[in-house]
Amino acid sequence: MNSKFPAAMAAVTLLAVATLSGCGGESSTTTVSDDCKPKHEFKTMTDGTLSVVSFEIPPFSKVEGNDLTGVDGDILKAIAKMECLTLSVKAAGAAAVIPTAQAGRADLAAGDWYRTAERAKALDLSDPLYLDDMALVSEEGVTAIPDLRSKGLTVGTVEGYLWVADLKDYLGGKLKTYASGVNCYQDLQAGRLDVCVDSYGSAVYTAKGKNLKVEKAKPFDKVAASVEAAQSTFPMPKGHEDMLKAVNADIAELRSSGELAKILTKNGLEADAAEVGEPRLIG
Repeated sequence: MNSKFPAAMAAVTLLAVATLSGCGGESSTTTVSDDCKPKHEFKTMTDGTLSVVSFEIPPFSKVEGNDLTGVDGDILKAIAKMECLTLSVKAAGAAAVIPTAQAGRADLAAGDWYRTAERAKALDLSDPLYLDDMALVSEEGVTAIPDLRSKGLTVGTVEGYLWVADLKDYLGGKLKTYASGVNCYQDLQAGRLDVCVDSYGSAVYTAKGKNLKVEKAKPFDKVAASVEAAQSTFPMPKGHEDMLKAVNADIAELRSSGELAKILTKNGLEADAAEVGEPRLIG
């Protein structure tokens, strides 16, 4: 499961948490000085530690040995530093990430998770981190969703992404779905697809160095995800209000100081993705 999946697809909670597909051990990625004074007081799962569960979705998150890298990793390292916490990272299969956080086996989840109405029923969601648009990836530079149908293009995307249902209604049999983005891009480069539909941030990272053009999809009312960019979040177990308030305050400070925009550009994304507007839910 990717960050674009609705929470309902993660609701096989107990089974997914029990198996923790692809799960590795926890690893510490930060250290804390003895004289550190936290900006806020709140309890975490383990005293002195901010426990994070994440998976591989560059440039947003990647567990590399004892380190969590990418946009979400850098944001969490900054938050851990402000709160005098050691960051502890658990690698899990994508399908297990949200259930792990929902069951309270991590303080929060990382990996470009979208703020959706379904997800908000099961977890607390931090204030928005950054925006992530729907993107069209092709050799020709397709930008308009109506062109996908009018030109008879063969289109691929990952099963479960927020735009899949709308695209299936609009494109019918011209839409192919895949278990992962890797397969979509392989077919695109092999000429078996004309267009891959992906999140903008992920597409920019994946298409780097390839003869592919990444374009933000022009707004089209038949595909809701193209009309308004999704807001990314850190999902947390329900009921940890003090931690939620502290994380939200830290996110606001990182945004106002310009550090959040710097983190985005450091990871190859646009600084204006940090301008998220008011918190909202999609779906």
